[in-house]
Formats: sequence, structure tokens, C-alpha cells
Amino acid sequence: MSWILLIVAGILEVVWAFAMKESHGFTRVMPVVVMVAAMAGSFTLLAMAMRSLPLGTAYMVWTGFGAVGAFAVGVWFLGEQFTVQRGIAAALIIAGMVTMKMS
Repeated sequence: MSWILLIVAGILEVVWAFAMKESHGFTRVMPVVVMVAAMAGSFTLLAMAMRSLPLGTAYMVWTGFGAVGAFAVGVWFLGEQFTVQRGIAAALIIAGMVTMKMS
């Protein structure tokens, strides 16, 4: 169950990062509301997952999921450039998360 909570927390981290970008510097109200709600949910679920997962593992997976997810959203929805170097960096983050899970 803790891993499910952690994955949902990671998804919410991507949601709040995207909403923050869409708020245009906190000038648009609805994205700010979505951002704050997603942040609260993400932090809450992360804390719940940390009840049974080690701190290092939980935090690393949460931040990695957020980083790779935000990168993917940027490329797919915001037209940000995909380069081989950025793709390799994302793959290395994923490899680190998988290795951490396996250890």
C-alpha cells in the first residue's frame, strides 16, 4: 500500500509543478488553487508512505518521479525540447529509482 501512496504522491507532484507553470507567476487563480491542493495531497501521501518506507527510498522515488514526470509533461504538453542528453538524464533517474526499489 505504501508504494501505491508514493506513486500517487509522485503524480500529484507532477500536477502541482504543471499547475505552477500554468499559473504564470501566480497571476492566474485556478492553477494556483490546483497547485496548492496537489501540493497538500502530495505531501500528505508522501508522509503516509514514509510510515513504512525508509526515508531515503521514499524521498528519492518521490523526487525522481516528480522530476521525470515534469520533464515528460514539459515535452508532451508544453512543447519543450527533447534532446538525447535530457532523455539519458531522465533514464538515469528512472534507473536510480528502480535500483533503490530493488535494494
